[in-house]
Amino acid sequence: MQIFGATKRATEIESSKVFAKELMQKYNIPCAKSTSFSDYKKAKEYLQKQKPPIVVKADGLAAGKGVIVADSIPQALDALSQIMEAKAFGAAGDRVVVEEHLQGKEMSAFAFTDAHAVIPMVSACDYKPVFDGNQGPNTGGMGSYSPPHFMSPALAKTVKEKIMEPAVRAMHEEGRAYKGVLYGGLMITNNGPKVLEFNARFGDPEAQVTLPLLKTDLVDIMLAVIDNRLGQINVEWSKDACVGVVMASAGYPGSYKTGFVISGLDSLDKDVVVFHAGTKLESGQVLTSGGRVLTVVATGKNLAEAREKVYK
Repeated sequence: MQIFGATKRATEIESSKVFAKELMQKYNIPCAKSTSFSDYKKAKEYLQKQKPPIVVKADGLAAGKGVIVADSIPQALDALSQIMEAKAFGAAGDRVVVEEHLQGKEMSAFAFTDAHAVIPMVSACDYKPVFDGNQGPNTGGMGSYSPPHFMSPALAKTVKEKIMEPAVRAMHEEGRAYKGVLYGGLMITNNGPKVLEFNARFGDPEAQVTLPLLKTDLVDIMLAVIDNRLGQINVEWSKDACVGVVMASAGYPGSYKTGFVISGLDSLDKDVVVFHAGTKLESGQVLTSGGRVLTVVATGKNLAEAREKVYK
């Protein structure tokens, strides 16, 4: 059987923020300064001595909601309590990472790798807060666009040579050879790009705006990764821009109702595609069945054109 993707041991780069942070520190991959805890009282004592803003992260997977940027120590302590005492994210909160707050532009970087060759994908930016203007609680992602307007050849070179390639080499050194798609959540600071987190997969909703720009057949790339011959593949990307906007249920990321009929899917304009997430087919009708329901995506010659098509 041929499988595209990382092994269970390799995916720990995403499933454990403590493991990922220790890996980055050991191999000098630029990242935020942090300390990890498995003891609630020690974490609480440490937090009380810090200066906000400060970031509190559940160690494990939490559906994109396990990272809290606290603007005050009481808010940070509440987040810590929710994660470690109330177990808001279950076992994912058995350990936490307390991290310095980085300032800059956030960006998602991606690369295909067969554990040897590393071929960057186009980068993207996504929006976590539920409301316009970056307001409201974090979600799994409310929309994204590619490429970032601030992306430059110099920045792309730095991300590849200082972050993505060293991460793949580090995983190889640790006996966890990484194959598939490596996702680096980055903050572009005044001191260069720094890693916020790694994911062992295509991003969501970033995949919806990066893959439409891929000109090379994705299956050819996947087979090359499986066969350890990625370095022989010429991966080409469109020069167009792509914008995706998530349509979510009212109330998300809190409680919401489902079962509403979705119409208009059969009358989309050219260059517009809809990716389904929280939907189901029932009696010939498409109904809502989740929080993030659809991602509407459009390509255009530039971001403004793509964005206009999406909202239309």
